Amino acid sequence: MPGRKPTRPTSKTKGGRDVRGKSRKFVPKRKVCTFCAQHIAVIDYKDVPMLQRYISDRGKIEPRRRTGTCARHQRTLAEAIKRARHIALLPFTEDHIRESGRGNMRD
Repeated sequence: MPGRKPTRPTSKTKGGRDVRGKSRKFVPKRKVCTFCAQHIAVIDYKDVPMLQRYISDRGKIEPRRRTGTCARHQRTLAEAIKRARHIALLPFTEDHIRESGRGNMRD
């Protein structure tokens, strides 16, 4: 059609921005609950290496949005971590981590 300006395609991006210069919103990939994926029925409080993956460097229980566990398994995981802390298999605080010599628990 004469007289009309051709429109720019908006689907093309350059450096994380669309053609008009607006930044695109980052949509993260949905995490899958590892307990559901591996069909783990019971979370054992004596399995310390597995529980340590769900504890931060400061000794706090990691939230669901970071670990990707479902609500049901997050509740049982928190209960297992609390039981392991109570019988001194896991540390309560950052000070206990330093004293026990387990500086980097994520390995």
